[in-house]
Amino acid sequence: MAKVLVVDDSLSVRKVVERALLGRHIEVVCAATGNEALERIERDAPDVVVCDVVMPDRDGYEICEFVKRHPRLAGTPVLLMSGIVNDEVRQRAAQVQSADVLSKPFAADDLLRKLDSLLASASKPAPASPSVLASPSVVNGNGHAHVQPVPMPVEPAPLPIAAAPLPIAPPPPNVTSPSMPVAAPPPVVASVEPPLPIVTSPKSKDAAPAASRVTPIDTAGTVTASILGQFAAIEGVQWAVLADREGFLLEAVPATMSDPEVAGALSACLAESSVGLGRELGRGALHGMMLEYERGMVVIYGVGAGALLAIGLTEPAVLGKVRYYAKKSLPELLQAV
Repeated sequence: MAKVLVVDDSLSVRKVVERALLGRHIEVVCAATGNEALERIERDAPDVVVCDVVMPDRDGYEICEFVKRHPRLAGTPVLLMSGIVNDEVRQRAAQVQSADVLSKPFAADDLLRKLDSLLASASKPAPASPSVLASPSVVNGNGHAHVQPVPMPVEPAPLPIAAAPLPIAPPPPNVTSPSMPVAAPPPVVASVEPPLPIVTSPKSKDAAPAASRVTPIDTAGTVTASILGQFAAIEGVQWAVLADREGFLLEAVPATMSDPEVAGALSACLAESSVGLGRELGRGALHGMMLEYERGMVVIYGVGAGALLAIGLTEPAVLGKVRYYAKKSLPELLQAV
């Protein structure tokens, strides 16, 4: 099973990446700071590192440099994430040998495509190659260039031929002959077994690894989907979206809604600018906003300091009912996220 390390000081970003990779036979380990990331890299040896550029202690460039200078993990690809991707960011990323730069906020499909490509390029040579060749002499090099030693074990074959009776019944002598290392299935079996314990999620230490990994995320997803579904069930409400303050989509109802990522990302941009306006005018924290358009309204509420609830209305007459349900359900929604 492949292992991906996600480094970001935003809990919402880490949750979004975990959720995007759920069910894809990829183990996700997380780090909230640069120093924690360095410890994780040493301890877990991930196949790919996904790291935010802006971090509270060590930035993503430092993390990438650490990986590329590591004597054992220098070949591990590092995917940097940045809210601003310009020539300066790309140039710095190239200097530290980053595999790519992903613009934030991003769609889950974009992340999955990049990770699939990086995991394919990061796949290490299978340890089965020496056992397939089954010649100890092949291993004395790097296992690929020194092909010449392979014919060497063939030379002892003429020795049994010299004694005429022995080649007539080859099975008994060959059991103890130099071909014995060829039939070495135990190393092959041992190479297959290690992935089994890796299935255990770092987020849980309980019984069945797969189930314990799915349960907490699915439970939160069920709660948020249920709450958003209450809004969508109101006649005159078109959709409801939950996103974090950086614009990453956490949940959307209905599932058939077009471009839910865009709704989440733009809501976060509006909220960020409105927070700045409220600060300058001395109005305190942002609770919510109402936007009126030619064909309906969009209502945005803050869900604590880390998330946003955006609701699309086709009928302004239902605004009162939406505000009532928002006031009632926001505490429960905050607990769920």
